[in-house]
Amino acid sequence: MNRTAPRPAAPAVPAPAPPSGPLHRLAWAAADGWTVARRDVTHWLRQPWEPLFGLLFPVLMVLMFVYLLGGAMSVPGGGDYTEYLMPGMFAMVMVFGLGETVTAVAADSARGVTDRFRSMPMSASAVVVGRCLADMLRSAAALVVLIGFGSLVGWQWHGSAGAALAGFGLLLLLRFALVWIGVYVGLVMRGQGGIAVIQTLEFPIGFLSNAFVATATMPVWLGAVADWNPMSSTVAAVRGLFGNPAAAGDGWVAQNALLMAVVWPLLLVAVFAPLCVHRYRNLDG
Repeated sequence: MNRTAPRPAAPAVPAPAPPSGPLHRLAWAAADGWTVARRDVTHWLRQPWEPLFGLLFPVLMVLMFVYLLGGAMSVPGGGDYTEYLMPGMFAMVMVFGLGETVTAVAADSARGVTDRFRSMPMSASAVVVGRCLADMLRSAAALVVLIGFGSLVGWQWHGSAGAALAGFGLLLLLRFALVWIGVYVGLVMRGQGGIAVIQTLEFPIGFLSNAFVATATMPVWLGAVADWNPMSSTVAAVRGLFGNPAAAGDGWVAQNALLMAVVWPLLLVAVFAPLCVHRYRNLDG
């Protein structure tokens, strides 16, 4: 009886060696990061309900504050409350994205996706960089939607186009810093615990600021705490760039909002970006 000879086993293909040289390693990390980001964007396109709800929620908040509460609000020094509110709402969208980042990172960890990435011959920074790119794209889209809706309810900027672009840039810079915090929390608290913590803190962080009311109307000690909230610096700086009512406080940080709107995010990135990469490399530790 004829027997078929067993086929020889296919030779194992060795994993490609990491590129040498700083420029080649940087290009390798960027390419891998974009691959991870594209995977997240594709997931959103296939299941758009969660991103759509994320866009709808700030729109509902604008409607509530403008039409339900706006009539009872006044801006110290005068000015239209809607124009005072919208820069704060833009910043709130950036803060609310923090929970989305933690949720996505925790979900990937729970499903074993993160461990799968770690077993692949890819840059150690690609997963966190890709997460950052994807979340920035999503936040930029949410910001565009809210800008359009704000225009419908009566908001507009009064400065130059360059100043307006600088204001939008500061908002995205704040989101960029918060992405790294979200990735780190998601990697450290690999489960529902991290999501619950961040979602619980989002509203206090957002409301303990100058986003909705001037800090001068708060008790002195509470107003000082709100002024030192990094979100308050971004909101005050953006209001100034947009030419919207500002009602700035008297403290040093409030009087130097534009400077601190840059310093705070850069400081947060300098702290949390290395922590994210280190934690990703040592997830089993």
